[in-house]
Amino acid sequence: MSAITPACTVARYLALRLAELGITHLFGVPGNHLGPFLTTLRAEGDIEWVGTPTEGGAGQAADAYARIHGVGAAAVTYSVGAFNLLNACGGAYVEQVPLIAVNACPPYEQWQNFRAVGLLTSHMSPRAESNLDVYRQVTVDAQVISHPGLAPAQIDAALTACVSERRPVYLEVMEDLWDEPCPEPTEPIVRRERPFSERNQKMLDQAVQAILTLIEEHPGPDGRPRPIVWAGEEIDRYRLGGELVDLVAATGVPFCTTVGAKAVVGEDLPQFHGVYNGKASHPDVYAVFKEWATCRIGLGSWSTSKNLGGEQNVGTDWVMAAHGGVSVGTSYFPDVQLAQLLPALQDALVKAYGTDGLSADYYAESYSYRGARDDRPAGLAQYRASLSVGGARSRDAERLTYDGVFDRVNHFLGQESTDDWTVVSDAAFSLIGSMNLSLSAGGFLSQISWLSIGWSVGAATGAALAPERDGARPMVFVGDGAFQETCQEISTHTRLGLPSVVFVLDNGSFYGIEQMLVHPAYFAAQDPADPDFYNVLHPWHYDRLPAVFAGEDTPATGLSVARPAELDELLARLGDPHDPVNAGPVLVRVRLDRHDYPRAMAYKVPKTS
Repeated sequence: MSAITPACTVARYLALRLAELGITHLFGVPGNHLGPFLTTLRAEGDIEWVGTPTEGGAGQAADAYARIHGVGAAAVTYSVGAFNLLNACGGAYVEQVPLIAVNACPPYEQWQNFRAVGLLTSHMSPRAESNLDVYRQVTVDAQVISHPGLAPAQIDAALTACVSERRPVYLEVMEDLWDEPCPEPTEPIVRRERPFSERNQKMLDQAVQAILTLIEEHPGPDGRPRPIVWAGEEIDRYRLGGELVDLVAATGVPFCTTVGAKAVVGEDLPQFHGVYNGKASHPDVYAVFKEWATCRIGLGSWSTSKNLGGEQNVGTDWVMAAHGGVSVGTSYFPDVQLAQLLPALQDALVKAYGTDGLSADYYAESYSYRGARDDRPAGLAQYRASLSVGGARSRDAERLTYDGVFDRVNHFLGQESTDDWTVVSDAAFSLIGSMNLSLSAGGFLSQISWLSIGWSVGAATGAALAPERDGARPMVFVGDGAFQETCQEISTHTRLGLPSVVFVLDNGSFYGIEQMLVHPAYFAAQDPADPDFYNVLHPWHYDRLPAVFAGEDTPATGLSVARPAELDELLARLGDPHDPVNAGPVLVRVRLDRHDYPRAMAYKVPKTS
């Protein structure tokens, strides 16, 4: 008798559930334990497998995909693959990204054999819980599936936790279970929100009243309230951009964003005043946020070192609403959810100050208050104009600098290009330099807290494939040291024909940010005269790598620029849809001086006498 094919198997069950979540691409590195699942995945036809050179790159792609789409997934094989994926999963856990990590492990019979005679096979550890234990540290649910009858309940529990907690989950599935029969999915996976009870309403009302009191107790010199909103990462993670726009439009209150929430809403809104990043902020943004405004309202903002740019704490004139609670000065209100706080705060502010009652040209008023200076714009309109004009074409004789690159690219994005772009910024000088680009909603991705260098190169793959950004071209800014960590992910860009543009900021083969953190005097041409030996990299010809990855049907281009005129020429080509350079990824080696750094980092460099 021929075997009866079951209507549903464990592999098909998981494939159906991932498709139900709208996942269109699964990233990973295959292995024999994973093979049966991938075969089923292709047969179902709803999800495309994207093989990447490394498990880390797969995790980075899934991370970026999840930031845009709302959930993403990566699949690897036991131990050697899973441990490589762990770093990306750790970053997703810290940054509240819903990532599903699928780990295919040796079959049940091999584990039974090990228990009986102690025989280990490939990738097995003497501790059967080794993979599970490490993933429990960076997930909100971790399951080992060893019984087909229990698989549906375990899968559903993990996926529900993933979308509800907006953090990673882990599914370890034994190889010989993939083709085992199990019931078909019934009830859909739905997000489980925390209940909103009478007690929550009372706590919410108290928090809103405390915010109003804080505003009233901190008027400006003219007696008018001067609050400013600091919109943060949880606005993005909880998909509250519409509620943020409603609040600032109804009240007129100005807002900045954190670096991690850059472009969570369109940066052309009249109430938007830039990215606040402590001492690393643009001077005009810093003046408005810290000197003009008399109280600051953080909505979904994380007080991380990179968001506070050299500042060690927030003050008693701050509101910080994040992580499920609200701090107002020295008071704390637990279990107040951001989704309820935003509309309640909007209603309270409109009632207290009227529609548009908190609007002002904060730039113009701040300079009047502080005393006008010739080297700063008179108002918000002039400030924004300076961002696009400042990057206009420069003299050929000049060498490129960090600031010159970002000023010029900003002009290109705002004035010249007709493409839709997603800027993906890596850590360090790349992040600091790109934070003042003017972008549309959803046009920026960064890893602001975990800061795994090289994240951007793999992340660009996921950013390009997320359906919500379909057609947007990834533009990556990555330092040379960071790029050396994940350079092989350019192969994935090439394989998929992604028209990405990867700017490798090569400052003379040198970990510039590490030197800045340890011995910033180097950048002031003081002692040490030479960089610390451990910050010096082996030099690469980055622009030659695309030739390694390119094929007859998969073009890739490598270029090197060192002067403004060369960058101008490249940007003109990127803006021409008929130029063959746009048929695939473009890797641009941007050659910079080793002593150069973004102006936003000047506060760290000691002044020369």
